[in-house]
Parts: sequence; structure tokens; C-alpha cells
Amino acid sequence: MEIKFLDPFWFAVIGTSAWALTLKYIGHSVPMGWLSHPRIVKINSLIPIALLSALVAVQSFTKDSLIMADQRLAGIAVAVLALILRAPFPVVVISAAATSAALFHLG
Repeated sequence: MEIKFLDPFWFAVIGTSAWALTLKYIGHSVPMGWLSHPRIVKINSLIPIALLSALVAVQSFTKDSLIMADQRLAGIAVAVLALILRAPFPVVVISAAATSAALFHLG
């Protein structure tokens, strides 16, 4: 397999790296006064929740770019039920994993 250094792939890798560096620099250059505004603080506190929710949705309901309902959906249902019942976090995780694993092995 021959590697060509003028391949468009390398331009994309270098361009993406330069763009990431630029965004990081701009992010560190934002004045603290802007970041301490109450609306910005509230938005920044919600971003991790939105990202984690999107990750859970994609990992739970898709397989090979197809939407599926399988044992993972039952695990999430058990986790939601445990959260509604205010179970401790380790109980939520273990009960969801045990449910998914049991249904997976049962067929």
C-alpha cells in the first residue's frame, strides 16, 4: 500500500488540526467577564448533560447506523425506573447492566 502525502486525506487531517488549535486559542482568549455572565454560566452547565444524553441515545438505540430496539432499551427502562425510585447511582448502573446482560443471553 502506497502512502501519498499529497492525498486529500492529509489536507483534511492538517486542516482539522489547525482548526482545532485555532478554536482552542480563541477559547482561552475569551475575557473572564464574558464567561461569568449568568446566562453563559447556565448554558455551560447544561452542555455536558446534552452531550451525555446524545451519547446515551446514539449508543442505546443504534447499531451499524440503524435504529434498533433490543436489550439495551430494557436496560435503559430499568435505569429510568431506578432513578425515579431514587436508587443510588451504583444500583442504577448495576441493575441496568444486569437487565441488558440477562436479556442478551436469554436470546
